[in-house]
Amino acid sequence: MNFENIGLNVPTLLLPQKSVDLHKWSVVACDQYSSQPEYWATVDKIVGDEPSTLRVIFPEVFLEDDDADQRIVAINATMEHYLEGGILEEHKGFILLDRKTSQVESRKGLVVALDLEHYDYGVGSQSLIRATEGTIVDRLPPRIRIRENAKIELPHIMVLIDDPERTVIEPLFDRNFEQVYDFDLMMESGHLKGYKIEDEATINTIAAGLAELSSQEVFNDKYGVVDKGVLLFAMGDGNHSLATAKNIWESKKAAATNVADVMEDPARYALVELVNVHDEGLEFEPIHRVVFNVNPARMLEDMGPYFAGQGSGCSVELFAEATELEKRITELRGHEDVHVIAFISKDGYGLIKLSNPRLNLEVGNLQSFIDTYLEGQENAYLDYIHGSDVVTELGARENNIGFYLPVLGKAELFKTVILDGALPRKTFSMGEADEKRFYLEARQIAR
Repeated sequence: MNFENIGLNVPTLLLPQKSVDLHKWSVVACDQYSSQPEYWATVDKIVGDEPSTLRVIFPEVFLEDDDADQRIVAINATMEHYLEGGILEEHKGFILLDRKTSQVESRKGLVVALDLEHYDYGVGSQSLIRATEGTIVDRLPPRIRIRENAKIELPHIMVLIDDPERTVIEPLFDRNFEQVYDFDLMMESGHLKGYKIEDEATINTIAAGLAELSSQEVFNDKYGVVDKGVLLFAMGDGNHSLATAKNIWESKKAAATNVADVMEDPARYALVELVNVHDEGLEFEPIHRVVFNVNPARMLEDMGPYFAGQGSGCSVELFAEATELEKRITELRGHEDVHVIAFISKDGYGLIKLSNPRLNLEVGNLQSFIDTYLEGQENAYLDYIHGSDVVTELGARENNIGFYLPVLGKAELFKTVILDGALPRKTFSMGEADEKRFYLEARQIAR
């Protein structure tokens, strides 16, 4: 069942049969713990010889290993085994999710398939499904190698909808659906419940709710725009995985003698979990910046001419104590057409005040300057930091400067992507590693 006008597809899902131990079956997204092979070694011990998604994904911690090709062959062979050995059972419909994490009691989601015909991750995209951060094309080839001969897909992709009135996902929890799983996730990563949604009436109601959000008139009124394409689905996590699926789909179309012959190919779609950006269980956290091996005072001086060239005013204020800085930030925040960015160097605390900023977010304006500035600075480099305490420690060191960035307001995400395009890399994080999506549902993408 397709709803092509809103890019929605009702998938035939593959769920593990009841005899499978879901605690061992379900593992965290492959792009997590990418610098911690010991985490994945522990997962391997937990799984043992039991059926598990661990055997059909490629943890990115191993992407650069010499045995990558052999690992892909083993993954594809295991997929065949799971398909032919009765490990997976078909279910036509959606899955309603309720995820508990170490930080939140409940995060609600809906597993659906999205139409890659409506997705464009390119700069300036006006597509219905859109990247929220810049897509690094150089990251795609190894991921394409993993997926191109795979027979099933398992999503760690989370896609956001902007539904402040909670009309699509949340009302589903007032209904009684058949529960298909209820178990603790491994490595103390919380709990997961899932419910089947397969009746046509409910599916049509979900589609109708999404169609209302995608109305051009509703969209224009909500965001105050008149000349922008509707953004219904914004990437939260897993954009490079969705971009990989898009590349493979476009390659299939290009290779077809008659494009119409492949338009029903399952590769046209990709499984994702939809989450309302306004869900109380979804937490945005800021990602700060520290620049190393620079002269902080000179860097701050060079901001003035840079932002003046963009039509923005820029001034710098210094403070002896953090409390003075916080008081000043409170005074300035909330003023229209003013951005405030706090910083720390060996000389103490300070803030940058931008008037009439060109971009909608502080991080966008700061990142544009840093990218330009570092081009002319030998040995200087930028790192992305979680946690303000780490910024304070690193930024106060000789020849460093740390920038504290405010949390991205949920109401600002869609508006900013619509007005400014994809956000700078590492603008925000949706929770810690153990809060990311765990693999469970699958879908066959090749015969």
